[in-house]
Amino acid sequence: MSSTLDRMSLDGKVAVVTGGAGAIGQVYARALGEAGARVVLADLDGDGAERAAKALTSDGLPALGVRVDITDRGSAAALAEQASGAFGGIDILVNNAALMADIPQVDLLELPTDWFDRVMRVNVLGAIVCAGAVKASMVERGGGRIINQASAGAFMGGGIYGVSKLALVNVTVGLARSLGPLGINVNAIAPGLVENEPGFKSLPAGHPVRAALTSAIPGKKSAPAEDLLGTLLLLASPAGEWINGQTISVDGGWVTRL
Repeated sequence: MSSTLDRMSLDGKVAVVTGGAGAIGQVYARALGEAGARVVLADLDGDGAERAAKALTSDGLPALGVRVDITDRGSAAALAEQASGAFGGIDILVNNAALMADIPQVDLLELPTDWFDRVMRVNVLGAIVCAGAVKASMVERGGGRIINQASAGAFMGGGIYGVSKLALVNVTVGLARSLGPLGINVNAIAPGLVENEPGFKSLPAGHPVRAALTSAIPGKKSAPAEDLLGTLLLLASPAGEWINGQTISVDGGWVTRL
């Protein structure tokens, strides 16, 4: 029987992280690499993805930076081909890319239609497109893991960001049901208040709304992205093979569900 640490290892695995040039994406990619995976960092900012990949390779972690438009099926298919060509296939997909900080902070009734379409395409359709692009490689390799980046905001009501993330929770369940029989588990992580630049841009420190929100959190109020890594690695590793179709909140108890 393998040890607990063996079951958390990603040795021999290949992981694709979308939004890989971003704050959380880089933290995720490094953790997957340190766990043994070869990592493809994919981002609309191709130069940023390449820089982030070089930072990993300089530390001895095999990585590749690739430009991708996750809303375009051809671009996502090219990403899958590049990942497979470089590392032999794909075992893990982290659908981390999303719009958040740049979304206009307005009531849903006042949100321009083009922004509604843009957010839903990136935050929801993008995850579906990328899942479709990696499916064949995962099946060929005997299964895989898809991890969607949801948000505590999905369960709060309010703006289009929360709407899109709640839709992604539903997508997670739907994909888990359709891909589970093929050996592909699909789950989501729903972070609370993450202490990074995009998070503070959306909700600055000292803002009365942030203060009101944190007052409702019974445990740790906010945390750096590194506090998400335990959940990420569990879902990506053999230790999490019995978890499917779930959205796991990592938020200090902000969102609680019976």
